[in-house]
Amino acid sequence: MRTPVIAREARVRAPRPLRSEGVRGFAPWAGAAVLLTCGAMLSGTADRWQGGWSETAVEAHTALLITVPLAAAAGCWQGGRERRHRTEELWTTTVRTPLARLLLAALPVAFWAVAGYLVTVAVALLATWPYARGDRPHLALLPGDAAAVAAGALAGHVVGRAVPTRLAAPLLAMAGYVGLGVLAADGPAAGRALSPAALAGVGELPVWWQPWAMAVWTGGLACAAALAYAARRRAVALLPLAAALAAGTLLAQSGDGLWHPDPLTRRQVCDTSRTPAVCVNARYAGMLPQVSDALSGVTGKLAGVRNLPVRWADRGGAPRAGEVALPAVTPLGRSAVRGRLTDPEQYAWEAAGALALRGDCPQEQLSGRVQTADDAVEHYLAPSPVRDRLDGSEPHDAWLRGARAARARLAGMDEHERRAWLSAYFAARAACRTKGIPAL
Repeated sequence: MRTPVIAREARVRAPRPLRSEGVRGFAPWAGAAVLLTCGAMLSGTADRWQGGWSETAVEAHTALLITVPLAAAAGCWQGGRERRHRTEELWTTTVRTPLARLLLAALPVAFWAVAGYLVTVAVALLATWPYARGDRPHLALLPGDAAAVAAGALAGHVVGRAVPTRLAAPLLAMAGYVGLGVLAADGPAAGRALSPAALAGVGELPVWWQPWAMAVWTGGLACAAALAYAARRRAVALLPLAAALAAGTLLAQSGDGLWHPDPLTRRQVCDTSRTPAVCVNARYAGMLPQVSDALSGVTGKLAGVRNLPVRWADRGGAPRAGEVALPAVTPLGRSAVRGRLTDPEQYAWEAAGALALRGDCPQEQLSGRVQTADDAVEHYLAPSPVRDRLDGSEPHDAWLRGARAARARLAGMDEHERRAWLSAYFAARAACRTKGIPAL
């Protein structure tokens, strides 16, 4: 009567190969390698993405250029384990099928590689959260990205079993990095659409089906390779291959149409208490008080001046009629980092320069007199300490001597005369009637 109980307890306590592979084998080290490599890549560019949700999503997606080849190399190294340990003949004596043995060794590596990538993305999102000043987290690309990492590990495992050399893993990693890089950056539109690491633009979103089509494309190819190598009936590999080709055709035909601008980028959040009004892109709405304070000195000096644009606007492209481009607050590691302006004085000088140089005038119209007037207006509205130091290094420059004299004349005018001069200047400059700019 006790025999069935003993047998049942033996079955319960029997080791589980998949669990052993996932906990004690090479797979956790592969996940740690992905975590550390991808984390180091993102931390090195934190100034560029930590202040915006879209920037964080783009950097995490671009990290696939490293993550997918690394996962493929890890899978390839695991795939060559039996050959390195000389246990191939021993494995053939087991009751498991070749496909079961392949999946038993490959799936833990794929799982841990995906886990390492997702943990890195989660940490990046947590690092962005305290500094984001608008927008929302962008998670749409994660299904396709995670599937691409898993597919890389599975396909690499097949390569490791099929290619009898220890150099297969590093060679596969290098080939994958170069291939993905060329396809993502320099390939045709159809080729870029097929790359899981295709470069996404800040402020752009994928169409809703793109991540799922990418998952079918990459996952279908990897599954087809595994089935063609290890399945008893290799014809079943045609099923995932057909699904991958259908998804790839859909992606290739869509090309650059896979991406569309985030509707939030079309919105402006404005401070209309100043003239011109100060508007920032809605993705950085929380930075409006900082930007408005940085430009308060410029708008204060423009009180009572006519012929000004209606607003500064941050549209990421050519300003509309009645607008002038605001210096970008995109966190590129220069003007804004982690939701803060790095140098408000420099930012105000750039905004004043955009205001002074308004109007797309031909180069031949920009005579020395016009350039002197532009320089005087910029210096009056927002003097730049950096620019002043550079000017001071050329004391014998003839143009600089004239520019300094023009700056002094504009600053020495009384309020009524200066407002009249600036009103005439902005009217002539906006219409490219450079001959109408009053002399200084």
